[in-house]
Amino acid sequence: MDNFHRHNRDSKPRRAMDGFLNAPVRPQLSQQPTNKEASHFDGLRTAGRKLDDFRRPEGFHSTQGTVGSSAPRPAAAQAGGQSAAAQRTSMLHMTLPAGGPALGSDKHHGKQKDRSRGKHGRWSTFRKWALRSVLVTTALVLLVGGFLLFKGILKVNKVFKGGGEAVALQAEVTPELLKGEGDGRVNILLLGKGGAGHDGADLTDTLIVASIDPVNKTSTLVSIPRDLWVTVPGYGSSKINAVYANAKNRSLSKEPNDKQKAENAGISAAQQIISQTLGIPIHYYGMVDFEGFKQAVDVVGGVDINVPAELAVKEYLWDSTAGKNYLLNVPAGQQHFDSTKALYFARSRHTSLRGDFSRSERQRLFIQSLAEKVLSAGTYTNPVKVSQLMSAFGNHFATDLSINNALRVAEIGKGIDLSKLESIGLADPPNNFVRTDNMNGQSIVRPTVGIGDYSEIQNYIRNTLKDPYLAKENARIAVLNGTSTSGLATKKAEQLKSYGYNVTVVGDAPTKDYARTTFIDVTGGKKPFTLNYLEKRLEVDATSGLPTDIQAQDIDFVIILGQNE
Repeated sequence: MDNFHRHNRDSKPRRAMDGFLNAPVRPQLSQQPTNKEASHFDGLRTAGRKLDDFRRPEGFHSTQGTVGSSAPRPAAAQAGGQSAAAQRTSMLHMTLPAGGPALGSDKHHGKQKDRSRGKHGRWSTFRKWALRSVLVTTALVLLVGGFLLFKGILKVNKVFKGGGEAVALQAEVTPELLKGEGDGRVNILLLGKGGAGHDGADLTDTLIVASIDPVNKTSTLVSIPRDLWVTVPGYGSSKINAVYANAKNRSLSKEPNDKQKAENAGISAAQQIISQTLGIPIHYYGMVDFEGFKQAVDVVGGVDINVPAELAVKEYLWDSTAGKNYLLNVPAGQQHFDSTKALYFARSRHTSLRGDFSRSERQRLFIQSLAEKVLSAGTYTNPVKVSQLMSAFGNHFATDLSINNALRVAEIGKGIDLSKLESIGLADPPNNFVRTDNMNGQSIVRPTVGIGDYSEIQNYIRNTLKDPYLAKENARIAVLNGTSTSGLATKKAEQLKSYGYNVTVVGDAPTKDYARTTFIDVTGGKKPFTLNYLEKRLEVDATSGLPTDIQAQDIDFVIILGQNE
């Protein structure tokens, strides 16, 4: 643009760069327009001829002063003596405010550049920095959030290992999915051990089965005496609290570096022996040591318990952490338990009238109170509390519940009235299924009917923990003896009753020549869960044809026992 105002230094004719001007001589300064002319000056004149209007929003407005120079005008110009020829050859003129820089000067372009940057330049810079700040902040949030999420997942997965399975936790349960009577419940074996730094670190002195009925929304806690004498096939007999430790140590002796395999071996052995002893399936386990127990109590802010008089206790206990005696003083009545007091309350047994049996009662009482605190406070739905629990548990708690199954258990737990939670022991009056005894100089607990005979215990537990689908259908069953063997129907009826079946008729079949057991469904498939369980137990498919010589009034299923029984 500044080429409009430069003179031809070699004095040779040249064309203006825009092609409009053909001046053979050097241009002269034109006479300043009058005020009248200035008011209508279009800013472009050549040889007195108007080229264009060129009015723009940022346009130039004529004021006093000359174009192209700030020097005083020649006298001739001042006197109006400029020749007509000079006027005809006068180049383009544009006027600027007086004293302003000439068009085309560097100073002029600098100011124009500065003005163009003005608000728009500062706003553009601000937007760039704002965008960068947002991107950096977002990146930091994603990195920190990703790290915390990854860390949380690691902690959760370290606690909720998965691997266990209970069909009853599914939203829709069909008969063919259930393996047998009792599979309609969710049975979780709770194990408590001392852990590192304690005598007998792997002895599971706490053994409790938490059994949940997801259909009728009830729950029951069953304590197993830690000194119960049991026999592990292939490995001899011991107290039940040593089963986990012994199996774990056997595994470590073979593969010292595979600690996880040893842990799994210990858990599996404990689950199997308890399932055989009680006569119910064990679907999941949860293992916690003393430290994990205390930290969990701290996270929920302690527990309030109304202690019955028979469970009151006062004794001095050695606190290995503090290195001194701890006075456990728990009178009857409502009181608050912090983590230390809770742990010793759950462990104490020496000053109780019933020893270990009283301790089992205290443990169930505490678990019930802790569950009420967790569910009522919504701890499991509070991400902060859950995170704290996971951090607290760390290496101190493990379960084969998956995360989804744990959430499902919690969801079912919301519908359970924990104030009505059933708490039972094998020696709690009027139940006296076990008693203390002496075995090779050590105190043990054994079944009342005799060592190794768990039939009474199994009948009691299976009747107490009835399969919810059997209980719901409550099918009426007739058991008939189709053989000449006396008492066969009575024996079978007692067995079925122990699983929760509603046996209403026991007797002889019209004939005694049944070679194999016959199972007849009188309902036409209207009670599918009972039908499925009995087919699996009897190992025979049901028929619908009832013999004409058998009356089945008010009966849903008829079982005629054959010689194969």
